[in-house]
Order: sequence, then structure tokens, then C-alpha cells
Amino acid sequence: MINYVYWLVIFAVLFCVAFFTVKTRFWKTGATIGATILFGAWALFYFKYEQYFVKNLGGTMSISVPNGQIHIGITWKDDHLWVENFDPKTNTCYFGEYSKGNMLQGKVVIKHCNP
Repeated sequence: MINYVYWLVIFAVLFCVAFFTVKTRFWKTGATIGATILFGAWALFYFKYEQYFVKNLGGTMSISVPNGQIHIGITWKDDHLWVENFDPKTNTCYFGEYSKGNMLQGKVVIKHCNP
């Protein structure tokens, strides 16, 4: 639900920018400001706010398990989501931090894992 509120506020701001752009007839400036706001809001949501919304405010997100691996568990450490998967072909467990854009992502590999 909070995700919808976030995007509703962003689109309300974009509507206000569009309204003032039509009134003042500064089309290029209005388009540039609108595109900047939309890109900035998307980047903030994608790289920063999505996990915060999910953990603290009841938002929604989805992740997928890599092909050939079996999901074992998931946990939060502060505001970071850690996912544990098992690869039966190599008998290895992967305990990795999930982050959008693969930025500052930690990973622990446990060999000879037998879950």
C-alpha cells in the first residue's frame, strides 16, 4: 500500500509541474523538470526505499531464486535482506545480501553444506 502512496505523491507533483508548464508555456523547462523528478523518484525507490518500505511500513516486493538452487531461508539484518539458497549440484549454500542494482552486496559461500 505504501508503494502506491509513494507513486501517487510523485505523480501529483508531476501533475503540478505539468499544470504550471501549460500556464507559463515553458515547455522545455517543464519537460526537463518533470523528467528529472520522475527519474529521481524511480532511482530513490529502486535503490533505497523499496526495502525500507517493505520492512518498516508494510510494502511489497518480490525476488526470485536463481535457477538450479533451492531456497532455504531469509532474514533481515538492520535494513538489509539476506537470503540463503542451496545448490544441490555443487552441495554449496549461498547466503547473500539482496540489494537492487547489485550495489554493496555481500555474499557468504558455505561449501559442503548439507541443509
